[in-house]
Amino acid sequence: MASQVIEVNRNGAEVYHGAALCADKAVELLAETNMPLGLLPLADIEEVGYNRSTGFVWLRQKKALTHTFKQIGRLVSYATEVTAFVEDRKMKRITGVKSKELLIWVTVCDMYIDKNKHSKISFKTPTGLGRTFPVSAYGKEDDNKHDVAK
Repeated sequence: MASQVIEVNRNGAEVYHGAALCADKAVELLAETNMPLGLLPLADIEEVGYNRSTGFVWLRQKKALTHTFKQIGRLVSYATEVTAFVEDRKMKRITGVKSKELLIWVTVCDMYIDKNKHSKISFKTPTGLGRTFPVSAYGKEDDNKHDVAK
């Protein structure tokens, strides 16, 4: 399903290929939308696309990835395709991202930084439940030893 949405939004989008360029563009996108630079610790990214007119973004990587955010002890799974609609300090209608809560994987559909409190980032599930964490927990890490490709 994500592939269909990507194809619909491909017209008029900026599309980049190649691991190094895509990694740079993913970080640029996070910086441009005022999101933490370590929020998408993806590896081997093959394609990044951004349709500025609709705000639609997609990232394709070779393999699904599980990443642990050490500061908050959260395990997050990123599928081979991650999509979202982005705005300033917001990512909405996210696909391909799940977080482990207790013993189950929970889909993340929205994330945003509060307008008044830039030190906190909130995540919501499709059911409306959410969690808030410090933005500092999602800083860019140079050490990817704790990433595990599925």
